[in-house]
Amino acid sequence: MSRISAQHVLPLVCLLVTTGCAAAPGTPDTVSIATWNAEWMIEPATFEALAATCTPREVRVTGETRSIPCDLIGRTQWEETDLVRLRDFVASLPIDVVALQEVDGAATAAVLFPGWSACFTRREHVQNVGIVAKPGIPMRCNEDYSALGLPENTVRWGVDVSLFPDTPQETRLLGVHLKSGCNRDSLASEREACTVLQRQVPVLEAWIDARAGAGERFAVLGDFNRRFDLETGEGRDDQGRTVSMWPELDDAEPAGADLTHFDTGPGPEPCRPGDPIRQAIDFIVIGESLLPSVVTGSYRMWTYPRDDARWPDHCLRSLTLNLGSTP
Repeated sequence: MSRISAQHVLPLVCLLVTTGCAAAPGTPDTVSIATWNAEWMIEPATFEALAATCTPREVRVTGETRSIPCDLIGRTQWEETDLVRLRDFVASLPIDVVALQEVDGAATAAVLFPGWSACFTRREHVQNVGIVAKPGIPMRCNEDYSALGLPENTVRWGVDVSLFPDTPQETRLLGVHLKSGCNRDSLASEREACTVLQRQVPVLEAWIDARAGAGERFAVLGDFNRRFDLETGEGRDDQGRTVSMWPELDDAEPAGADLTHFDTGPGPEPCRPGDPIRQAIDFIVIGESLLPSVVTGSYRMWTYPRDDARWPDHCLRSLTLNLGSTP
């Protein structure tokens, strides 16, 4: 039964902005983890170069291609002043580890998180998934979970890391950015976006089940592109087809795969000024063995400053864990 609260080891791309690949030692009990879709986060000079060879929206681009859709030009380009503002914003937040989506790799993430260590998927595409950790938070980059891209490799891979590896606080995190375009329809819909997302569900569930089966503490963070609040029925229909993501993932099989996601529902105001109030599609999903570590009441959606500046179109959401509270 789902519960919604109110409130493999090979190197990936690992970078500490100025000093190499190892984060500073330390195993603090309390760590705040977050997820943030930074909306086509590409450095300005790179964006300008890619704009010269942009791809029409109707042309399919695979993960091995560095290209941007032509309709992004003049609409989603970040300027240097924007990056400074975003860097200052995240520096003001009490967060230690962030799962990032739509970021052009570790070097771009370093502009927003200077001095943090980073693990990023190694797709050539400009949209990658990564996890960054503040200095003092040891993090090991595990193997890309490339299976989430499906055999055709047109959707984003998962980034797999271990926080505090080889210590009693060790916790496995998977950062994801699943297929967009089917956030409320049945996954059994014949629409292509729904078909792709439906195929990603068992791949994601396989990672979750492997962690649960191994008795590991784990969480999945990111942009699921799915309205979990609408998924109140069964995960499969009478024909055995997957129709809903959350009930299918949260089936409590094997033992330890009973999941919890954190979402307060629509707040009194949107995170970005001028936006309508929306239900979440970005989540922090906690495995059963990690649940006792969650600090009660710590889940939060952060609002951007109420000004006329440009901000990403997704909210940054965080949750605090006390990793010293469980064996």
